[in-house]
Amino acid sequence: MKTILDKFQLQITIERLAYQLIENYADLSSLVIIGIQPRGIFLSDRIYAQLNKIAPGNHILYGKMDITFYRDDIRKELHHPNQTDISFSVEDKNVILIDDVLYTGRTIRAGLDALLDFGRPRKVELCVLINRRYSRQLPIQPDYCGKSIDSIISQKVKVEWDKESVILY
Repeated sequence: MKTILDKFQLQITIERLAYQLIENYADLSSLVIIGIQPRGIFLSDRIYAQLNKIAPGNHILYGKMDITFYRDDIRKELHHPNQTDISFSVEDKNVILIDDVLYTGRTIRAGLDALLDFGRPRKVELCVLINRRYSRQLPIQPDYCGKSIDSIISQKVKVEWDKESVILY
């Protein structure tokens, strides 16, 4: 086992990601944050809170999206649907799709498919905590990345939100 991010590094990384969003979007009212269920919402909750701390008074739309029935492996695995909580249209908005670990790209593809049910965004960008390079099955890359790592297929990345750390094993 190897610690990729400890508690302190995790907090700094979340702050940096929030500042990058503010740097790229001076007008946060056109920004929509959407966390992908189930694990992406832990990161999206923290980034959303950090954005509100750094730039209070801005009205940033925030939602949580379940992609269970958009996955291409739905029949191979037993999936437990989560709740989607998006009470707004993403029409002509700048959407930041958030997930914890980018591995093959299939989860993000499903997220893009699900997102279109809520309107046609002006722009969609991807924010991930960990980018597992060299393991992609689809041409998907993050726009905002906490940390990029090189790992082999047999290794796993676990984001332990209760312990506030990221482990490679």
